[in-house]
Amino acid sequence: MTPSDLARLHARAFTVPRPWSAAEFSELLSRADTFLITHGTGFVLGRVIVDEAELLTIAVEAEARRQGTGLFLTEAFLAEAARRGTATAFLEVAADNAAAIALYHRAGFRAAGRRKGYYACPDGTRRDALVMTRALAQAPGTT
Repeated sequence: MTPSDLARLHARAFTVPRPWSAAEFSELLSRADTFLITHGTGFVLGRVIVDEAELLTIAVEAEARRQGTGLFLTEAFLAEAARRGTATAFLEVAADNAAAIALYHRAGFRAAGRRKGYYACPDGTRRDALVMTRALAQAPGTT
């Protein structure tokens, strides 16, 4: 997927948080600490800083949701993060996004905190973010 493809899919998947532009995806993908995994009609973007991995965003086409693609991508993110030697993974998710929270729970993430008013909504209101974390087992051969 190109940065433009990623931006189009992201725009179809999100209003909160706001969709990212092709330029933002391009900038993130140019960084050595960032990685992209695609599968079918979805993708996950993550980054690793020292021994911690952050799931930056995940998006799946509407018609492909609830078919296991999100869980596959989340698990692929975790595997790549472990392969890169991280000890923990974290993410932020809109506190009212029950479907995403359930997905992350299935992948072993647990709530670790809350960021009040973290996400700006199109109508000018703000939504809290739930911070979720998960310990990772390192892949064989990593330090």
